Amino acid sequence: MKRLVLAAALALSSSVAFASSCPKHMKAIDAALPAAKLSAEQKSEVQKLRADGEKYHKDGKHAESMAALSKAEAILGIK
Repeated sequence: MKRLVLAAALALSSSVAFASSCPKHMKAIDAALPAAKLSAEQKSEVQKLRADGEKYHKDGKHAESMAALSKAEAILGIK
């Protein structure tokens, strides 16, 4: 029982950590996009991933949000 409670607490705290970092990643993408030297296709992909990340964040799907935002950051070269 203790392990179950501990696992639930860890899962909740990690989802809260992801939730609070999503907006930070969205802001980084928004700041980098205007000056980025990308093809039209890459820019479109970054914009789609950024929008998907925001939607997932609002839906409470923070792991999916971080996956989409991380892909966008990789295209932009954000570390």
